[in-house]
Amino acid sequence: MARRTKVATGAIALSLAVGGLVVVNTTGTPDAARADGADKSFFIDIAKVPRGNNVNLDLAKRGARGTFTVDCGRNENGHFNGDNFIAAPGVRNGAQHLHDYVGNLSTNADSNNKSLSRAGTTCKNGDKSAYFWPVIRINDEEEAEANEKAAEEQLAADRANAAKDEAAAQVDCPDVVSELDEVPDQAMPAVDENLDKLDQESDNANNQLAQGKQAGQVLDELKNKRKPSIKKISETMKQAGKPVAKNDDQLAGCAVKQNGQGGLDNGGQNSNVNATGDVEKKKSDGKASDLPPADDNNEIGDNEGEIQRPEKVDLTFTSGGARRVVAMPKFLRVLYGDAKQTTNGPANARPSWTCTGFEDRLTELYPICPQGSKVARIHAFPNCWDGKNTDSANHRTHIVFSDRNGKCPRGFKNVPQLRITLVYNIPLDAQIDGHYAVDAFDQEKHNPRSDHDDFANVMSQRLMNQLVKCVNSGKRCRQ
Repeated sequence: MARRTKVATGAIALSLAVGGLVVVNTTGTPDAARADGADKSFFIDIAKVPRGNNVNLDLAKRGARGTFTVDCGRNENGHFNGDNFIAAPGVRNGAQHLHDYVGNLSTNADSNNKSLSRAGTTCKNGDKSAYFWPVIRINDEEEAEANEKAAEEQLAADRANAAKDEAAAQVDCPDVVSELDEVPDQAMPAVDENLDKLDQESDNANNQLAQGKQAGQVLDELKNKRKPSIKKISETMKQAGKPVAKNDDQLAGCAVKQNGQGGLDNGGQNSNVNATGDVEKKKSDGKASDLPPADDNNEIGDNEGEIQRPEKVDLTFTSGGARRVVAMPKFLRVLYGDAKQTTNGPANARPSWTCTGFEDRLTELYPICPQGSKVARIHAFPNCWDGKNTDSANHRTHIVFSDRNGKCPRGFKNVPQLRITLVYNIPLDAQIDGHYAVDAFDQEKHNPRSDHDDFANVMSQRLMNQLVKCVNSGKRCRQ
């Protein structure tokens, strides 16, 4: 049934059954989801939410006070798809709901480290990281006809390029910046210069592999080229009183990976296991899965309505309450929240919703904001890394949350905490009537507790080094 037909039919049904709907709305039965949106029991007046429950504000008063904010826009270019290369690699529309993307321009189900590295970005400072979250829709308005052909062609091209990148041999080298202790000011220029050289040498080696040069020869030459830069970094850090724990040989040697196989034993590859522990079947023929495709308004499954572009997108890295943080490794995957919390239970679900001017109150429900205030989502990501893996079987155990004092579990390291704040100009009547909702899996019935967010770090080592420096030094950096 066409969307407009569904809207018209729903309006007729509403006029005939308004009494029944009043019963549902007043009883607030969560399972009695309305056909065109979330149950009214999922909404709450923000004034009724207790104050002082935003742990992020408490952590902001502890530890290092610096921040690093990245300007990656508000998805003005309309980068949408129903994919999730972290939780469901290779599965087209595997998320069964639509994601908003900023940062990396090529992100789709088939994305891999190489395809992400070679893509463009919406971030002004060149950060190629992938930041993505489910869209919000308003389901009681007529949508304008949109021509999606150009976007579909671009997505198809991105998928094809990602498949080529996955099949191509590429070097996999130790991440040097994540092995560095806090870099003193006097050491920053030399360290940054040589981190850039390491990245450039890896790019050159990948080009040689693409031209057919023998892998063994490429790796030998790359190791010899990396050694001077690593030695310079080690000497600089030693002179600054911050010696590097690993020796130069441990950091210089690289490996080759192809089709997701081989490379270093660093846990960095997608495991084809989703966040519930269930194995996702990866399509090897490059064809779309049997999951329902998006229609001409990017409506997937039970997710209907007009997409609301955030009025403000704030991507800020903080200390997460830690006295100091260490660098994230490149290609680190991090999840926030749980898209399948109804199935998995509440362990990974987190309160994300609030209103501007009421940020000291977080709720698991959709907020109804007073006049002049706007709907907001705050996603503060896990910030304790196991020091080795960039991914794990359930995409969670390699990076977890610190405690309320900013301390990590034994054996874990504090890394910068990504905090994404999304602000929406949702009309007040749509809030009061319960007509806005987050895209979700069908079984979630638009439950706001299923709100979630995803991040993959594709910053250059130099940029990550600058981020860590800003956070630990107490500076407020914006790029």
